[in-house]
Amino acid sequence: MGFVYLGALLFSLLGQVILDRRFTLFFWRSPVTAAIVMSAGIAFFLIWDLWGIGLGIFFRGQTRLMTGVQLAPELPLEELFFLALLCYVAMNVFGWATRTTSNQKQS
Repeated sequence: MGFVYLGALLFSLLGQVILDRRFTLFFWRSPVTAAIVMSAGIAFFLIWDLWGIGLGIFFRGQTRLMTGVQLAPELPLEELFFLALLCYVAMNVFGWATRTTSNQKQS
């Protein structure tokens, strides 16, 4: 039962990969740039999380749906995958929006 949340995050990430591949939105458009943007986004939000944890704002909730693996105090393993999903969704939406906008300008 402890891998439910992680499994849901991985399943959702797989969905983003499929959308990205099908519509050439992010990694399939420019893999090197995408890797840099994704890494920067995850790093930014990890720093944000660590800052919030240090201030006592963020904390790990108790649930049986998570693995219990901690990357740092109050920072669960699942947070890394959540941040990756957050960044991937944002960039896929951005890729779709810029693609849609450029298609409308050409019409």
